[in-house]
Amino acid sequence: MNANIKKYNLLYEKERKKINAILHGTVKNRKPSSLYIPAAYIINSEGKRIRPFLVLLSAGAVGGNFSQAYNAAVAVELLHDFTLVHDDIMDNAEKRRGKLTLHKKYNKNTAILVGDSLLSVAYEYLLKDCNGYSKSIISSFTSGLIEVCEGQILDTDYEARKYVSLSEYLLMIKKKTASMVKMCCEIGATLGGGTEKEIKGIANYGLNIGIAFQVQDDLLDIIADENKFGKRIGSDLIEGKKTYLFIKALEKARGEDRKLLSKVVDNKGIGINQVKKYKELYERLGVIADARKTINYYTKKALNSLNVIKKISDKEILVWLADELLKRIR
Repeated sequence: MNANIKKYNLLYEKERKKINAILHGTVKNRKPSSLYIPAAYIINSEGKRIRPFLVLLSAGAVGGNFSQAYNAAVAVELLHDFTLVHDDIMDNAEKRRGKLTLHKKYNKNTAILVGDSLLSVAYEYLLKDCNGYSKSIISSFTSGLIEVCEGQILDTDYEARKYVSLSEYLLMIKKKTASMVKMCCEIGATLGGGTEKEIKGIANYGLNIGIAFQVQDDLLDIIADENKFGKRIGSDLIEGKKTYLFIKALEKARGEDRKLLSKVVDNKGIGINQVKKYKELYERLGVIADARKTINYYTKKALNSLNVIKKISDKEILVWLADELLKRIR
């Protein structure tokens, strides 16, 4: 496995460049420019392109070729960009990937229309690859979109509530984050000609990796190196967000500890100077260790789902990708 890491990294970079090239062409020369120049702005804000890469790997894992899935891979990235544009509007966010968010650079109305156009173009590109799998592919893509919207509204609902259970939180991240990862794997495996068993197994890999990744993101918010993480440590607590760690801590806390945690909800966040105190509370309650266990639990479930893949090399690259996504907490 170790000998292949360099090869996998090179493959990822090679495919990322191909995906970027296709993405950059999706809105090129389209009119009116007042819509598509802002669309190009968000598309060209280069992300990691993990979702489209998963589409390609899933197609390859069941014996298909990457060439069968490039347009579908681009479609899921356009869908992802659509969700980011609308998320940023809802959150009134200032920055995304180090640049001004679309609604801040232009205006809110333009950003809404750009988001809608990205979704429309996503379907246009998805249809280019559907071939004989149109019903399955469009169904997977649409289900993923519906789940993301449901997850987003649950997240919004939870902000207004004083208490959210861990099961409710896991349902929300399953819909908001993991469902799209699942959808990428499902579409890729379908386009690659996978059997029903193979498609289901690879889709479950995506679902569980997505859940693990979101819990990891919650954990990194409190334990990461700020310079490497790219945002202020403790920002979830500062903003009063109900993350895995916060909900778990509230479940376990008693007495003064519970009162301290309740203040985060009552005051809609904490001061920057209080982050250290809450981190120490998380450590004392054992919720950092709980988060690690949860990440490992869902990661193990994801990797066990790959037993449906016949070729060891195809399985290994998906194991490698899971490790790349989650290794920061290992």
